Amino acid sequence: MKNISERDAKHVWHPLTQHKLHPRMLGITKAKGALLFDESGKEYIDGISSWYTSVYGHCNDYILERVYQQMQQLDQVVFSGFTHEPAVKLSEELIKILPSNQEKLFFSDNGSTATEIGIKMALQYHFNKGQKRNVLLAFEDAFHGDTFGAMSVSGLSVYNGPFEDFFIEVKRIPPPSKENLKEVISLVNTYVASGNIAGFIYEPLVQGAAAMQMHDAQGLGEILSILKEHDVITIADEVMTGFGKTGTHFASDQIETKPDVICMSKALTAGLIPMAITSCTQAVYDAFYSDEIAKGLFHGHTYTANPLACTAALAGLELLQSQEIQDNIARIMKSHQAFDARIKSHPKVARTRQTGIIYALDLNIETERYGNLRDKLMQHFMEKGVFLRPLGSTIYITAPYIVSEEQLEQIYSAIESVFDIV
Repeated sequence: MKNISERDAKHVWHPLTQHKLHPRMLGITKAKGALLFDESGKEYIDGISSWYTSVYGHCNDYILERVYQQMQQLDQVVFSGFTHEPAVKLSEELIKILPSNQEKLFFSDNGSTATEIGIKMALQYHFNKGQKRNVLLAFEDAFHGDTFGAMSVSGLSVYNGPFEDFFIEVKRIPPPSKENLKEVISLVNTYVASGNIAGFIYEPLVQGAAAMQMHDAQGLGEILSILKEHDVITIADEVMTGFGKTGTHFASDQIETKPDVICMSKALTAGLIPMAITSCTQAVYDAFYSDEIAKGLFHGHTYTANPLACTAALAGLELLQSQEIQDNIARIMKSHQAFDARIKSHPKVARTRQTGIIYALDLNIETERYGNLRDKLMQHFMEKGVFLRPLGSTIYITAPYIVSEEQLEQIYSAIESVFDIV
């Protein structure tokens, strides 16, 4: 009988994959804690929490038990005209840890839809108020997802090339640094002076797909403050950064000026079931609250606020706020700092950076984002029993919060061993 990988090749089309160059996928049969297991029984440390989702570890017993109990009671129900306890309870608990200006939650299915809804909120907010604002502001090299609105505000043409003629109009600014802040603020003022900027969408502190580029919190706060003065809706894409990865519950916690809208997914449901939430302020919600039906936010998904996903999210929130997980986050941050001290001066290392449990280094070598060297690095890590997914010459770590010190050291050693082959 053919194995999973061979059977997969017949019918399955994988994301971010040129199948002529990469015809075979590795079959994974089991996952537990920080480990993945393939068809041959070989284990790999999941150094990126499976795209930043399984932050409390794979098949977490506490989360599984909570979802199993919910499955006996209510599995799925339409969320238009109905509601249920897991969604209401999740709204109550999530609001407690979100920035204090957030009041309303809109449920959807994934990170792209979370940002898509945030974009629609910004555009329709002004439309409902009788204002013609149809331009969005975003960072250079941004990434906000693969649906059309999300692609419009993303700046990575490797993903978006064939579709750019169909996009919403977007103006771009560089992420702020201490060196460029004056120029960035001048550019922001120029754009808002036009009067047609509806919203600004941004990844706070860390731009994930842009190879974990990190920017200045104070500078970002100044930009947000200017935009709020001009009633530009600010949209924090916390799909990657949310739920502890930057050292606080949300990256926005570290920025004085809070966003009007926050987009969440990935670690929201601890990697168990897809779901997303877009939160907003009362002022944003009020722009849709009307006797006119057409002023409502007419957006919906079949599995909106799925009870099982809401239950997984509730269990995840409890774990996030536990002393054990908070201690683990602090421990991982400290371990990354020690690793950084031992490798940052290596001649093969061009640059290192860290925000919370997110650690990244750039190799002192040029390579394409999805080029041969990147494939070679990935294969090398897998041979070492570590799953890392380099972005070009950038190697990054976003391991689960339950990763052990021994497992972290195996990740670090695998990275150091790369210096001998590049």
